[in-house]
Formats: sequence, C-alpha cells, structure tokens
Amino acid sequence: MSSKMGRSLAAVKTFNVNDYGAKGDGSDATEAFNNAWKAACSSSQGSVLVVPKNKNYLLKPITFEGPCKSSITVQSAYSKDLTRWLVFENVQNSAVEGGGTINGNGKIWWENSCKVNDDLSCKDAPTALIFYNCKNLVVKNLNIQNAQKMHVSFEKCVGVEVSGLTITALADSPNTDGIHVTRTQNIQISSSVIGTGDDCISIVSGSQKVQATGITCGPGHGISIGSLGDGNSEAQVSNVTVNGATLTGTTNGVRIKTWQGGSGRASNIKFQNIEMHNVKNPIIIDQKYCDRDKPCKSQVWKLRLISTPLDLYK
Repeated sequence: MSSKMGRSLAAVKTFNVNDYGAKGDGSDATEAFNNAWKAACSSSQGSVLVVPKNKNYLLKPITFEGPCKSSITVQSAYSKDLTRWLVFENVQNSAVEGGGTINGNGKIWWENSCKVNDDLSCKDAPTALIFYNCKNLVVKNLNIQNAQKMHVSFEKCVGVEVSGLTITALADSPNTDGIHVTRTQNIQISSSVIGTGDDCISIVSGSQKVQATGITCGPGHGISIGSLGDGNSEAQVSNVTVNGATLTGTTNGVRIKTWQGGSGRASNIKFQNIEMHNVKNPIIIDQKYCDRDKPCKSQVWKLRLISTPLDLYK
C-alpha cells in the first residue's frame, strides 16, 4: 500500500479471490472476483484485494464498481457490454498494482476485424482494462498484453499516477492502443514500455494536464493527440507534456490528428526530449484525418492548435 493512501499494511484487511471460489486453474473465476471485490469495497478499513501469483484466472466482462468505504489496493491482478472487459468504476483513493499479467487473448478478435479482412462487417471489440470516473488512482507494475482492442483506458478520471506498465501486442494487431486518455485531468504516465499495433499513447478530447515521461514506444503508431473533432464534434485538449520518450520502429513519431468539420482547440502541447530510431513519419499534424472505409467529406476545419513546441533529436 502506498503511503499516499494514508494507511499502513498493518491497518489493512486482505481479500483473496481464492477464498471466494476462484481456483486459478484456467476455469471461470468471474463470480469469485466479483464477490471478493464487493467484500473489499464494503470494508470500513483499508483493503487489499489479492490475486495469487502463478495462477491462471479466466474472467468474463466484469466491472469493479465503487464508491468504496475505504481505500483499496489490488495486488497482482491478473456486463455483457462487449466494449468493456475489466472495469474499475467510481473508485477513489485506490491502487492497482502487482506483477501479474492481464492477457486479452486478442488474436481471435484481430482475425475477425474489418481492418484485417475487408469482407467482414465492422464490429466493436472490448477494451481490456478501463478505469472510469476514478479519483486519486495509482496503477503500476502491470503486464498487459494482446488486448482485444485498446489495452488500458482512463476515462473521466482525476488524479492518476501510472508507472511501470509493460504493454505488448503484435505490430499488425488492429486498434490496440497502449494507453488511451479521454476526459481525464491530472494524469502522470512514467517509466512504461509500450509496443502494439496502434498508438502507444493516445490523448483525446476533454483531457487536461497530461504528463508522460520515460516512455519506450515501438512497434506502433507513435504518441498521438487525437483524433479530435470526429462527427463535427467540439474537442478540447490542453496542457499536455511528453518529456522523455524513445520511439523505435514506429509508423509515426509524435502526431496531432483532427477530423474535418470539428471545432475546439488543442493548446499548450509540448513534445520534448524525444529520441527516434527508424521512424517512418517523425512529426505529423494531420488536419484531414479520416479513418473510414470511404473518403471523408471535405469540410472547413475549425479546431485551433495553439502553442505546440517540439524538441526532438536523433
């Protein structure tokens, strides 16, 4: 338990998923995880939800929902809503950490993607790990691999510290962003290694005060602001700093991408101390981004870019 949670290990109570019926032999453990979470969340003292190491747990889509009565740490964590797989929702003053591996087994989803096979109809796939409407959150030392779509998404969160993540998927896996940030404020991402088939980090509308340092990226599509303004929408992104990143073998380096017809502003965006090796497109500002089967309609671009310093080398 981190000191910022304001509690010592002696003051917390542990909840082991195995005590709630999980076997760790590859069988379905969804109900056990759900019951262990509910017990931990309802505890009046600080809680640790324990997922034992060296075990294999099968989970169906599940939401870990708060608010909880006290702070919770998830250690070694390895709805029928098919866009969400593992979800932490309305959780405050908590940490998800450990050394376990979250494996989305995404290959079957990738093979059935319209981006891989033009003959297939386009269907959405789950984001592997979602943090929704969380406050004062720590996420660290996790291995996340082969997500069905995006690997980790922070949505509508405030006060987030992310560090020590290792995120991997095949270079040709479709839409497998590493870390996705949307409508989130005050988030720090550090000391993480990301190699996937899409953006290593993507930052979209509603996000403010985003800092990324010590990022190793590749393969993938680089580090992106956007896309912004899809469907003639208004987008706002501000105070984003990427300071210290190494990109190797990526399609793009640093990128800002906006749709035609969108409005709003992206302001105070800083990319500095960026090192690139074998990057196809080091810097891209794309004001006519289009991710559609057919060409996008030509429209007036109304989204303003304000103060975007670049400090790149190699």
